[in-house]
Amino acid sequence: MGIRSTVIKPFAKRVSGQIDREMQSSVLYQRKTMEYLVRFARNTAFGKEHRFDEIGNYKDFTKHIPLRSYEELSPFVDRIFKGESDVLWPGKPLYFVGTSGTTSGVKYIPLTKESLPYHMNTARNVIFNYAYKQGLLSIFDSKMLFLSGTPQLQEINGFKSGRLSGIINHVIPKWLQWNKIPSFKTNCITDWEEKIKAIVRESAQQKTGLITGITPWILMYMEYMVDHTKGKSVLDTLPDLKIVVHGGVNYAPYENRLQSLMGGDFHSFETYPTTEGFVGFQEGSIKQGLALNVNAGVFFEFVPISEFHAPNPTRLDLSMVEIDKEYAIIINNNAGLWGSKLGDTIRFTSIDPYRFIFTGRTEHFLSAFGEHIIAREVEKAIQEAMNQENCEVSEFTVAPQINPIDQKSPYHEWFVEFAREPEDLERFIEILDKALQDINFHYKDLVNGQIIRPLQLRRLKPGAFRRMMKVKGKLGGQNKPIRLSNNREIAGLLINEIL
Repeated sequence: MGIRSTVIKPFAKRVSGQIDREMQSSVLYQRKTMEYLVRFARNTAFGKEHRFDEIGNYKDFTKHIPLRSYEELSPFVDRIFKGESDVLWPGKPLYFVGTSGTTSGVKYIPLTKESLPYHMNTARNVIFNYAYKQGLLSIFDSKMLFLSGTPQLQEINGFKSGRLSGIINHVIPKWLQWNKIPSFKTNCITDWEEKIKAIVRESAQQKTGLITGITPWILMYMEYMVDHTKGKSVLDTLPDLKIVVHGGVNYAPYENRLQSLMGGDFHSFETYPTTEGFVGFQEGSIKQGLALNVNAGVFFEFVPISEFHAPNPTRLDLSMVEIDKEYAIIINNNAGLWGSKLGDTIRFTSIDPYRFIFTGRTEHFLSAFGEHIIAREVEKAIQEAMNQENCEVSEFTVAPQINPIDQKSPYHEWFVEFAREPEDLERFIEILDKALQDINFHYKDLVNGQIIRPLQLRRLKPGAFRRMMKVKGKLGGQNKPIRLSNNREIAGLLINEIL
């Protein structure tokens, strides 16, 4: 091992032990986090208005703190922008993260001096933990590639604002600055495609041990790298690359394509960072689910997805969750988010220790005909079709076709971009439809009852989804293609991409 990895090893060992202890006592750490948040924010405007001084346990917590969407929390954010202190959290935020909203346009999520270190430290700790347990600490003697948003910030009412990954660039510790790529200048390129190409040129000349980023953009980087090197595999160009840290979307539909581009074996593990808090991470090599980040300034609540839109849904803390049930995540954190609906859904695969998988978004589902299909189900179905037909799908999305031109029964319309075409497209479609029927009995009943036809598939031109995302102004950063929708907005943008 080199000097850096030798110095880091004892610290990484200590971090790994702490993560193991947290996993063994997750409920205890969560209870302490709730108590800390309430105590710390008791004298804020929000704390006084919601009588934090009367909260002694979780039952009191749910009584005094209602669930809120960002739109419902935004009046408090507006007060902060107007200069008021001690509104949601003591003092004023250090930054505001600008992120896309569903109905409110841009959402501005506060980052405080208490919350920002947890974003940084969790990202560092999960890499330390994985590298230590897998004997891969040598990556710290190499360069580490971070695919992130622009570090350029804007000022809004006296506060600095930008993307979370861009803000993180300004607070990266000095020990990491030496072996971090891309350069600050490259990272400031605003056009995402040009930025990726510049990162490829820069990193192709470097000894790189780790890549981390949103999965679709890691794929884009690797495709551009293979093109840049005239067909060489990524590992031919970057032989020291050992770890790919991915997140943001389900990894399974991308795995085969990434493996093909890499051209050899590599380690991959998943993280689940969000603007509102670092939710979870894969703590070992066995991909049984993610560990909940129970000791990082975030108190999690869980609402059964079947009750999510109810006026008074059931609210659960970690001690109350059950295996194999779908939950919407609620965030309470040390940046001043209280009862905040994250918009993500998860399912616990284990409670001793607590592990979970990401299953989708509360608003991203398909139920035009009463089928209520979620992202995890279409991803599982297309993975089955890829496995059986030995092909690769780059990206896809599904929309309802309620009024087909032929005036026959409606159907689900799949828009699919293949990286490697199936030998028999019709068989691929048959496998895909059957797999979805096996996963979702509502869909099966609708097809068997001839309420809807089996799915229809549209093959798209190479690069179709990137062009679509660029048209929407969503190419790069934390943006991800939407897999499911109940309208045809995305379908309309892809019509001219059909082969």
